[in-house]
Order: sequence, then structure tokens, then C-alpha cells
Amino acid sequence: MNTQDINDRKISTAIKSKIQLQLHQNKPAMRAYSLNLTGNMPDANDLYQSTALRIISNAEKFKQGTNFKAWAMTIMRNIFINNYRRKIRQREVNDPTSNNYFLNSGSSTIKNNGETNLAYKELLKMVSALPTNIKRPFWMAYKGFKYDEIAEELDAPIGTIKSRIFFARQKLQKMYEQVA
Repeated sequence: MNTQDINDRKISTAIKSKIQLQLHQNKPAMRAYSLNLTGNMPDANDLYQSTALRIISNAEKFKQGTNFKAWAMTIMRNIFINNYRRKIRQREVNDPTSNNYFLNSGSSTIKNNGETNLAYKELLKMVSALPTNIKRPFWMAYKGFKYDEIAEELDAPIGTIKSRIFFARQKLQKMYEQVA
């Protein structure tokens, strides 16, 4: 180990001890800010610990003479935002099926009382009143066909089939609102 490495290590240790001192001095304000961001104590403690770890591991990036508290709070806010975005992404539905049949299916199902709220015959009349180009894909989807099966049967791209089914649902919803 040469003398430059030893000097760098001493400087790094000195910087880290200064950072740790400033971190300790700003601890109450940082904890209050983390609680303000998260809204609950366990998440606030986790956020504070993540921030403290990031600050200590990046101590050499802090420029002496600048506002430590603002630097620390910016790091905390960025960690919070990144964690929030990660949670949102985890809630999105990942569809591993090749045919996209389960696309947009949530983790829980909602009971549909459509047949009890509206006479089944009226619903059939509404569906039969749909234009043929959207009625046929809608019925096939209703009967349990997958998107790729419908696309193959109707000789149309999957995107077109999904759009037609969507438009059929929209049109039926408007028709239902007019009846109800």
C-alpha cells in the first residue's frame, strides 16, 4: 500500500466522521421529514435508515461548505419517490401468457350483478343492436374465446380485436345508462 492510498483512506475516514456528526445533528429534522413523507412510523424509520446509509456511503460526494441538511433531505425525498414508484410498478399486472387473455385482470374479482339488475333479454337486445364488426368479437370473448383465437377466426390483428371488444363494452355501457 503506497502513501497516496493511506492519505486517501485518512481523508475518507475524516469526511465520513464529519458526515456522521452532521447526520446526528440533523437527525430530528430528518426523522420528522421522513414521517411527513411516509405517514407512518415504521416506514419513516425505514426511510431514515435508507437515507442515512446512502449519505454515509456517498460521503465523498458531499461538497464541504454546502448545506448538508438540504443535501440530506433531497436524498431522502429521492429515495421516497423511487420507493413509491417501485410500489406502483409492483401493483401493475404482469401477464406472462403469450395470448394476453388475462390482460388487465386484477388480483381480486368483482361480483357482477348485471343479470340481476337488468333483465337478461334486454341485455341480449342491446348486444344484438351492436354493429356486426364489434358484436362478433364481443360475443366470442363473452363465450370464452381468447384474443388470439378470435383474431385468427376473424382474420384480424389482436390489437384490432381488443379495440373492437373495448368499443362494444363502451357502447353497451352507454346503452345501459340510457335504459337505467
